[in-house]
Amino acid sequence: MTQYPSVAPDHKLGSTTLTRYDAKAIAKHYRWRPWQSLWRAFTIIWLFGWFSFKLWLDSKREEEPETRARRANELREILTRLGPTFIKVGQALSTRPDLIRPDFLEELIKLQDQLPSFDNEIAFAIIEKDLGRPVDDIYQEISPHPVAAASLAQVYRARLYSGEEVAVKVQRPKLLPLLTLDLYLMRLGASLFAPYLPLNLGHDLTLIVDEFGTKLFEEIDYINEGRNAEKFAANFRDDPTVKVPAIYWEYTSHRLLTLEWIQGYKLNELDRIRAAGLDPDKIIEIGVTTGLRQLLEHGFFHADPHPGNLFATFDGRMAYIDFGMMDQLDNTTKETIASSVVQLINQDYQTLAKDFVELGFLAPKTDIRPIIPALEKVLGKAVGESVGDFNFKTITDEFSALMYEYPFRVPAKFALIIRSLVTQEGLALSLNPDFKIVEISYPYVSRRLLTAETPELRRKLLEVLFKDGKFQWHRLENMLAIAQADNQFDILPTAQMGFQYLMSEEGAEIRRMILLALTEDDRLHTEEVQRLWALLKDEFQPQKLLGAAWSNLRQFSGKRLTAVLPSFAQSRS
Repeated sequence: MTQYPSVAPDHKLGSTTLTRYDAKAIAKHYRWRPWQSLWRAFTIIWLFGWFSFKLWLDSKREEEPETRARRANELREILTRLGPTFIKVGQALSTRPDLIRPDFLEELIKLQDQLPSFDNEIAFAIIEKDLGRPVDDIYQEISPHPVAAASLAQVYRARLYSGEEVAVKVQRPKLLPLLTLDLYLMRLGASLFAPYLPLNLGHDLTLIVDEFGTKLFEEIDYINEGRNAEKFAANFRDDPTVKVPAIYWEYTSHRLLTLEWIQGYKLNELDRIRAAGLDPDKIIEIGVTTGLRQLLEHGFFHADPHPGNLFATFDGRMAYIDFGMMDQLDNTTKETIASSVVQLINQDYQTLAKDFVELGFLAPKTDIRPIIPALEKVLGKAVGESVGDFNFKTITDEFSALMYEYPFRVPAKFALIIRSLVTQEGLALSLNPDFKIVEISYPYVSRRLLTAETPELRRKLLEVLFKDGKFQWHRLENMLAIAQADNQFDILPTAQMGFQYLMSEEGAEIRRMILLALTEDDRLHTEEVQRLWALLKDEFQPQKLLGAAWSNLRQFSGKRLTAVLPSFAQSRS
């Protein structure tokens, strides 16, 4: 069992020690220090106001390339000057080439690891204080200057006396006052100005700020980050395409993290990736698939997947190196998200509206009837005539119009999910401007639903396949055809699992529904069955089929067969 360091984090806010985000304690602190919050608010308004005025002046005259470059540099400098909170906003924007003009994008990318560093003496003093010995006694060698500086920390390259090459992540000093003041102002602004924003979010904006604050406090606790890394590695231990660095706990504290050094290329270094003989499209596929697995299988997902945190290794794997901002989903949420994707592609807006209620985007007692036509109008346009036209950024933009007119809200947890998805799609677009997330995600989601490993997922599959009591043959055909595009999908184990479920007590209702579906409308649906067989017959090779049948027969006792037969008979009576 891992022995985690026990040194308490140095989270002092005045006379209060904060070990986790506490909005009330932060508000109480700054309420008695109005000069601090007023000056900070004035600084933010002045910097962005003056910048916006200069952009307005530029729009009134013909812009020169030098002017555009100067404005992009000014924006990066403003975000850097305002500190960690605003740097993180810039990092998120740097992954959206479809949102940010190229000259701004080029500057914002520098916020991922090209930030001003703090003094080496301060960094080494933190190392020595937390580990209790001189730096020269800890590391055989360490870079004389940081190799990267991020919003919350800077990183050194070092070698342990045992020979391992490591990254040493040292937190910026006096970080807490900067973060808490910005969080206080953001929360105050959210409560004051939410009713005037062009989105119907209401009080939930403060919940989103609170969620962000909670995650930010978790992110500055490196013991928590180390635990997250080990949990993430355990989730992907059987996936040869994912690399997670090992944590060296003996050299780690709440302000200091020592982890395995990763050799590779940042995902925005497209030329270097290609020069190394790696396929960018394959890297995209790994990134999107692992992102979906985080959300829909493990429920434990990386909420900050910007290019500074993701690498393509020399052997073509995807390496994650930062686990400060993570979140956990329950099973019901995971399965409902999967269902929502399928309902959206199938353009079943009635069921999609029900999923929105289940996810918390609509209150439980909301009358969804007037919302369904609006969903069809707005989301139908976003999806387009084919699934290949699907774009998550387009969906979020079109959805904003609905939130203004109808009682939609953004649950606090989904702020991080949306950020993660938009960031991943933007990252993929930087590698391939023609990338369509649905080409990878929909086959994966279809496979997840068809395998239906949990009761919640089986319930969602039934909701997809049965509508108004009728079996949707075309949906099953589409899901099977699309799932077959996923190289990891094998129909035989799926069919075997489905047979076992069908013959179980839990499958009694589905047996009845299938028999009714085969004979609904007073005809035998042999045509639909033949189409399914034509789609799948190549998968059912005789040897594999006999092996699966024998396995099922051994598991299926005569006693269970006796119990099942009456339910088949009753379904036709």
